[in-house]
Amino acid sequence: MSKMSRLGQHLYDGTVSIDFVGRRLLWYAISAVIVAIAMFGLLGKGLNLGIEFEGGVEYRVSMPAGQADQETVEEIREAVAQTAEDEGIEAASSPIVNTSGDNNIRVQTEPLTNDEATTISEAIQEAAGVGEDDISQAAIGATWGQQVADRALLGLGVFLVLVVLFIWAYFREWKMSVGALVALAHDVIITVGIYALSGFEVTPATVTGILTILGFSLYDTVVVFDKVRENTRNLARTHQTYGQAANLAVNQTLVRSINTSIVALLPVGALLYVGVVTLGSGALKDLALALFVGMAAGLYSSVFIATPLVVQLKEMEPGVKAGDARALRHSKRQEADRFANVPAFTEDMPVYDESAEPRDVPETDEEPERGPVGVTTPDRSRYTAGERPAGRPVAPSAAAKRAQPERKPRSQRGKK
Repeated sequence: MSKMSRLGQHLYDGTVSIDFVGRRLLWYAISAVIVAIAMFGLLGKGLNLGIEFEGGVEYRVSMPAGQADQETVEEIREAVAQTAEDEGIEAASSPIVNTSGDNNIRVQTEPLTNDEATTISEAIQEAAGVGEDDISQAAIGATWGQQVADRALLGLGVFLVLVVLFIWAYFREWKMSVGALVALAHDVIITVGIYALSGFEVTPATVTGILTILGFSLYDTVVVFDKVRENTRNLARTHQTYGQAANLAVNQTLVRSINTSIVALLPVGALLYVGVVTLGSGALKDLALALFVGMAAGLYSSVFIATPLVVQLKEMEPGVKAGDARALRHSKRQEADRFANVPAFTEDMPVYDESAEPRDVPETDEEPERGPVGVTTPDRSRYTAGERPAGRPVAPSAAAKRAQPERKPRSQRGKK
């Protein structure tokens, strides 16, 4: 059995336990720091909204094989900026130019008029050394971008409402709905903050990735909650507090959560590498970044945030408080009396331990001592103190009203 399998088994049966619930203040503090950094990037630097949300003009230049490199990108950027300065086109003074695969270069500007768009297109053709047929132009209005943003917010709102209803109906516990929503908000804020800090462009693919990670995070959280419900169903029999049973549930699902997340993160990481290094831009990169950050944050929140928060809310209930108090009193009694778990004597208990292995008797060459001929020596190891035969002959005694061992006269004591 591998070390990971043995660790998983020890975590499942409680032999090894990590105190996730008891150290919840530490996890809350770590999450607060991460969320604060994400909010700083979001509010300070802001999101780099794509052309789909803000509107503008996008040019796609088809280059000969091997010429869509960084040097050509810089030449096109300088040519567009210089043309915008000479012609007084402020909307194109800060163009976004990057590669899109091995044979394409993408140029984005703010909304332009038809004449301004034609002027910028001619500047790009001259700088790239391509003809009019090698460049395509697409104008996107700000109204369409606003519609995309509204639809994304609507989809997010519907998703959250369905999450609350599903968890409440499945677990019959609104506190678990609160824990799941806090975990989802935690994941979304971190993902959006990473986007702001990294400067990646926010596109419809980004919105798709964020909605996807919400489902992944919810899936992992529901698995942990289901194990919590199973462990807390009969707390009176297990003599555990609600927090101890919930912490055991997190430990029991920990290895599974880690393995599932690693299996999911490996291909997403490969997509992110291909999108950033090979393709340079496009929907693949935006989708992969949202998935990678969101899945990692979802693993953290389901283990360190959702379950400890549910335990904290449940411990406020009077019934859970009373059950925890009984479990603590039982634990204190066990600590005070270490023999509290020793079974009481019953008539059908064996005189000796039948399950014990026979003891090895050392072999010797000496003949064992034998008693008088015709007298059988009893095996005293098989009797209790009350059942063991007397070591000396017994005879009736009138004084004691019962049989007593015979005593030799004083003159014969010690003689054989």
